[in-house]
Amino acid sequence: MHPLGLRFVGHSTVRLEVAGRVVLTDPVLTDRVSALSRVTAPSTAADRADVDLVLLSHLHGDHVHLPSLRLLGDHVRVVVPRGAGAWLRSKGIRRVDELAPGEVLVDGDLTITGVPAAHSGHRWGPRSTRGPQAAAMGHLIDGDGVRVYAAGDTDLFPEMAGLTGVDIALLPVWGWGPTLGPGHLTPARAADAVGLLTPRVAVPVHWGTLALPGLVRAPGRMGARMRRLLVDPPREFAAAVTASGSTTRVLITEPGDDVALPGTVRGSRG
Repeated sequence: MHPLGLRFVGHSTVRLEVAGRVVLTDPVLTDRVSALSRVTAPSTAADRADVDLVLLSHLHGDHVHLPSLRLLGDHVRVVVPRGAGAWLRSKGIRRVDELAPGEVLVDGDLTITGVPAAHSGHRWGPRSTRGPQAAAMGHLIDGDGVRVYAAGDTDLFPEMAGLTGVDIALLPVWGWGPTLGPGHLTPARAADAVGLLTPRVAVPVHWGTLALPGLVRAPGRMGARMRRLLVDPPREFAAAVTASGSTTRVLITEPGDDVALPGTVRGSRG
């Protein structure tokens, strides 16, 4: 059995070390993503070292970030939602596999199962009709007796209740702006997701990392709200989980830090 490790790199990017493999979810590894800036400590070379597998949940630019993918090297296997492989290859990403909800991919001792997500799958958002489109999705990652659910971007969806045996749930609890559009989990709705999933631990992601720098520095009520939203969502999520009576342990982890996984996260459920 191999060591188990987890790092919240930032935004929706998590580095998972399990079953002798290194997995990155939705890698954003640079200080800028279009008009957005990283407002926490920069990603480091350690975040992208020895990566074997990348899991991409959907085509939005803060999840399929081409400059970050190019930092990883041609040997890394990149798994993209089915229907987007040709587009990704046209951008110079060479080793591409496609996966859809309900399909399974094996990588070494890992089994990756595609699951649905309630989120726009278009590169340029729900109102655009140009450019690539592929259904947004999440992933179940199984290896060495551990099951990890990487939700990607999503709202609640009915099939979530059927994702059983989850040890670690990586759940989005906000985004990068002062408001959330459709297809996202608020802290309260993320707590509802915990009630459906009943994981051993939940790690809040998709918060506190990217923002419009002018908005963060803005005076008055709007700037104060944006600065609060870089801090509060995971704490509101943890409070809502506690208030629900759930036994799931919420592991609030700052962007760039390793997740302090308890020893009980691995093992059979009674």
